Amino acid sequence: MVLKLKETRKAAALFEGWQETMIWSCLQGVMGSIYTDSQESPVSAVAALGDFLFFGGKPEKELVMYEPEQNRLNAGILVPKDGEWAELIESCYGERVKKAVRYAIKKEPDVFDRDRLRAIADRLPAGYTLHMIDEPLFWRCRKTEWCRDWVGQYRDYALFQKYGLGVVMVKDGEPVSGASSYSGYIGGIEVEIDTREDCRRQGFASICGAKLILECLERGWYPSWDAHNRWSAALAEKLGYHFDHEYIVYERTAESGM
Repeated sequence: MVLKLKETRKAAALFEGWQETMIWSCLQGVMGSIYTDSQESPVSAVAALGDFLFFGGKPEKELVMYEPEQNRLNAGILVPKDGEWAELIESCYGERVKKAVRYAIKKEPDVFDRDRLRAIADRLPAGYTLHMIDEPLFWRCRKTEWCRDWVGQYRDYALFQKYGLGVVMVKDGEPVSGASSYSGYIGGIEVEIDTREDCRRQGFASICGAKLILECLERGWYPSWDAHNRWSAALAEKLGYHFDHEYIVYERTAESGM
């Protein structure tokens, strides 16, 4: 039987050593959920937040096949803690999941050069403005498909005010690029950067990313970055981060659900 864990800290040992802020969000009870085999002494667990499912502890088929209540249309990114979990995911889903590589970025709180970040943020072109995400922008982003992930994991603006932070570049009253928090945890955020398709390759992501990092540092928050492709990893390095390692995930589309 799969259970939604009430006292989330009881699963902490199953994710020990995993430097992933979305797991921390779940363990801290900020957002997301943890599902396990036992309320008292779990040996297997999955931390579910947004599109991500992180599997830790002893591999368990029932957890791999389980559909968390917040999961959108059976889609998701399945992240195994080790090779045994990876083998189980492959055996359960076969061709219904696609193996992919992501790029972990080192978490180094003191690595950022604030002067360099300010210089990047100051490259804002004429006619464009930067805005912190306030309540009107929060709800506007929630209703806009291409930038929904800037705020989509926050149930309301009050939660975003407490655990979120975002910067939006605007031209002629319309958002064109932005950097925000995909998720939040006590002490920081997980960075999400998107640019409208017709406005890409103009350096907007760098400007927004630099501004967001500076705003996080002012609050004493850590802006955690995990790259889904080489472009994202390169952008992170441009802003002062350092690459750590590649890791394997499994992408499951809505059509591949059971």
